[in-house]
Amino acid sequence: MSVIRPATPHDVPAILRMIHELAHYEKEPDAVRNTPEMLQHVLFGENPRVFAAMAENDHGDVRGFALWFLNYSTWEGVHGIYLEDLYVSPEARGEGHGKALLQHLAGIAVENGYARVEWSVLDWNEPSINFYRRLGARPMDGWSTFRLTGQALEQFGSAGQFGSAGQFGGAEQFGSAVQATANG
Repeated sequence: MSVIRPATPHDVPAILRMIHELAHYEKEPDAVRNTPEMLQHVLFGENPRVFAAMAENDHGDVRGFALWFLNYSTWEGVHGIYLEDLYVSPEARGEGHGKALLQHLAGIAVENGYARVEWSVLDWNEPSINFYRRLGARPMDGWSTFRLTGQALEQFGSAGQFGSAGQFGGAEQFGSAVQATANG
């Protein structure tokens, strides 16, 4: 049986360990730059915008986690949940933890009137793809994921009107600027 609960600051080391395990599984073992301090800040700092749920077995041992944040559908006019990471330790797979974590997020979405829960999965990850299909999830055929990162992000962002020296320097400033504009 799986017990799902919100993450607490005490869970940061376990979450970070599982993020590293996930990176190894996804064949990117050296890609994780996250630190305990960074994770602590985004999950439990002032005004968090990233959330995590933990899956435990009957003995209280952490077996997996889901890390997520809100997105927004302009077509639906409501929020959704974007699942950044879903991970269950290899020795605990098949015990219902992944299903319980996804069901927990689906419950949050339904309870709050969100339009969807969505995520990305690697094309070669057939066990996960089959698992998601069994739950009723479907791939977004015809869509490709694009990402600006690293040097390309720096160059493009620095050249634009809204780069670090521009009117909107960060998420907090952007939100404040939008609110100020909306208020006239």
